[in-house]
Amino acid sequence: MSCRSSVIEPMHRGGFLRTFALAFLACTVVPASARPPMGKVALTFDDLPALTVLKDQPYVDYLTKTLVDGLKRRHIPATGFVNEGKLDDLIRARQIDNLKRWLDAGLHLGNHSYSHYSASTVGARAYIADIVRGEQVTRPLLEAHGEAMRWFRHPYLDTGSPAPVRREIDGWLAAHGYRVAPVTIDADDWEFAEPYDDAIARHDRPRQQRIRREYLAYTARRIAWSQASARVLFGRDIAHVMLLHGTRLNADTLGDLARLFRQAGLRPVSLSDAMRDPAYATRDDYAGKDGIDWLERWARTLHKTLPDAGNEDPPKDIQIEYDRVDNDRGNN
Repeated sequence: MSCRSSVIEPMHRGGFLRTFALAFLACTVVPASARPPMGKVALTFDDLPALTVLKDQPYVDYLTKTLVDGLKRRHIPATGFVNEGKLDDLIRARQIDNLKRWLDAGLHLGNHSYSHYSASTVGARAYIADIVRGEQVTRPLLEAHGEAMRWFRHPYLDTGSPAPVRREIDGWLAAHGYRVAPVTIDADDWEFAEPYDDAIARHDRPRQQRIRREYLAYTARRIAWSQASARVLFGRDIAHVMLLHGTRLNADTLGDLARLFRQAGLRPVSLSDAMRDPAYATRDDYAGKDGIDWLERWARTLHKTLPDAGNEDPPKDIQIEYDRVDNDRGNN
């Protein structure tokens, strides 16, 4: 049936309506070849085995299983970054089993250092030693799954300052086969996650639901800001890398996060896939103490101004709740 003109043969009312509906759909559905291509986003989860204010092994086991199973069920690739210092925070064998759970599900692991030091605070030598210490368990686990240790994520996104410190760390990473995992979407999920843990511990379901709503609304704004910023910098959409953490909040909201990605036109891909985007070849000369994302770094290099809309801190009530629960903003 042509969309320009069609002749509808005489028929009873029901047949006419069905024919009209089919004609309408044929004229309004955009062919797949004509639709804009989906954008890409790689999901990365820091502070494995888990980030939680509740020091309880069954809780960590549950959130890990829920998160990993959810990623696998939705066919979402992901890379988790390990702080091996966390292995002895609880039951070491079970913490290691939680890392194995990621690899057994076909997900990937990277190095997030052993102690979660700030490079600008401890200097290059101590920082590099902590990277080495942070691969003692993870590297053999990767090798047992036929993989190599290749990704590194800087704690606090602090790549080192002053510039000589950064250059020494960068040089060591490159010489030892590491590639830095940058960040272009950061929704400060850690700030929501610990109040959410606290709400669970207190059996305060209304508070849980409120935190979830605020987290998802804030995340949607941060995704939109990152997409708009990328267009300012490159004149196009880029493949994004999103910073998340291994938390109960993300385990419980993974389906909602997947919906946000679809609404934003983003398809989850592997970190390796996202990093093929030419944007990641952009020079990054930043050597400050503030752990800023790569959009902000590139803006400085390219002398461009990023949008104000969406570039905001988490809601004030969430900040207050976080400080009440943990009061340690420097450890995420």
